[in-house]
Amino acid sequence: MRILQKLVLDCDADAAWRALHSPRALAELYAPLMGLAPLAAEGMPTSLEPGADVPVQLSALGVPVGRQLIHVSDRAVEERRPGATDASTVRILRDSGIPLTGPLSVLDVWDHQMAVSPAPGDPTRTLWRERLVIGGLAAPALWPMLWATWQWRSTRLRQVAPTWAYDPEDDFAPAS
Repeated sequence: MRILQKLVLDCDADAAWRALHSPRALAELYAPLMGLAPLAAEGMPTSLEPGADVPVQLSALGVPVGRQLIHVSDRAVEERRPGATDASTVRILRDSGIPLTGPLSVLDVWDHQMAVSPAPGDPTRTLWRERLVIGGLAAPALWPMLWATWQWRSTRLRQVAPTWAYDPEDDFAPAS
C-alpha cells in the first residue's frame, strides 16, 4: 500500500535537502502531535548520514507509542520534465528503517522516500515528492492512520519550509 504526496514548498531545494537530513527539522513536521526522541546514549546526530542506523522513541501527545529505526540512504537522478530543454537533478532520501515496537511494528514493509528538486519555473522554490510504501497483513488497517498523518505532514511542511533557510539548533537530549 502506498501514500504519495507532491507539493511545492517556499524554500530552495538545497535548504529542503539539508532539512531532510536534520532530525530537528523532521521532528518539527510532526509537532505538536507526535514527538521523536533519541534512544542512543550519545543523543540524536545533528545530521542523518547515509548508512547510519538511528534508533528513536516515538510518542503521541507525550505518550510513548513505539520505537523506530531510521536508516538513511541518498541518491540523485537526472529528470527531464515535459517541455523542458534541460534536465534537473532530483535528490532522493530513502528511509528504509523499520518500526521496532508499537503498532507499526506489525508491518513487514516500511519504505519511505522523499525527493526534492527545484520547482518547475521557479528555482527559489522546491518540488517535494514523497512516497511511503507499507506492507503486511496489518497494512490495510494501519493505512488510514498513516494517510491522516501524512496529511498533517503536508500541512506542516508548508508551514515550516520557509524557515529551512536557517539551520535549526540541535536541542535533542538523550532519552532517559
